[in-house]
Amino acid sequence: MRFTKMHGCGNDYIYIDAKKEGFSREDKGELVRRLSDRHFGIGGDGVIFIQPAPEGMPDVDFEMEMYNADGSRSEMCGNGIRCVGAYVYVKGLTDKKELTVISAGAKKYLTLHVPEGKKTVDLVTVDMGAPILDLPEIPVDPDNLPDPESVKQMNGMTVTDFCQDDGGVKYRTSFVSMGNPHAVVVLPDDIDLEAFPLEKTGPRFENHPAFPKRTNTEFVHIDNRNEVHMRVWERGTGETLACGTGCCAITTACALRGITGDEITLHVRGGELSCRYDREANKVFMTGPAEFVFDGEIAL
Repeated sequence: MRFTKMHGCGNDYIYIDAKKEGFSREDKGELVRRLSDRHFGIGGDGVIFIQPAPEGMPDVDFEMEMYNADGSRSEMCGNGIRCVGAYVYVKGLTDKKELTVISAGAKKYLTLHVPEGKKTVDLVTVDMGAPILDLPEIPVDPDNLPDPESVKQMNGMTVTDFCQDDGGVKYRTSFVSMGNPHAVVVLPDDIDLEAFPLEKTGPRFENHPAFPKRTNTEFVHIDNRNEVHMRVWERGTGETLACGTGCCAITTACALRGITGDEITLHVRGGELSCRYDREANKVFMTGPAEFVFDGEIAL
């Protein structure tokens, strides 16, 4: 099987042209776990199968089918979909620089930033659509939130104290879906983000009963109104070097809480992304790199 390894700010996936390699839509969980293993496989945060547009959807160019490293299916990946855009253009599957890609039924709109006269992609901007703030749609179970008395509504978004750890810290948390669920935790200024015990706190959020489909969790330090640093714990994978949908969720949550502007630079462990929350259109736009690492073959 032929594959391509790519990453967006260090959030790395294995990309497979599903049509060319002849994959069906059967369960791929076991294969994904094997390929994603960093010791015995190719290694990655998961696998993304690039499919032709579904029948009856002439307005869609490609379908993205994404899996986490543990073999579970995921709805969306912001870094992953940027790499899909770069892949199909550089590999000659399309000459278009404006693309529509569908993932788990949701359409996303990509703009490829291509240098004049070159068959490469510098950056990709994605219209990630409207953030989802309604708890059942995220999904979040309000009956299982740990501190009901702390729950507040801010511009339609739920904010609450969450997940008391061994040190007795309560984390102020917002809930946003960008096609997949996110809990956005803005850390107090006296907590060192780099020294933060993500490997302990992340799983507590991911597997908390308030999240029926588990959750991705972003831990954020506010630098100023235009810049933040973040670390992320992704469901089914663990800590990754970046999360595109997480950056969009952070942008939405911080803008609605009034602690940043509507357009910010997010410093992730693997680089940086730019996101903008368009209040009038109620959409989030994300811009960032999509990097090729290598092509290869693996015996199945």
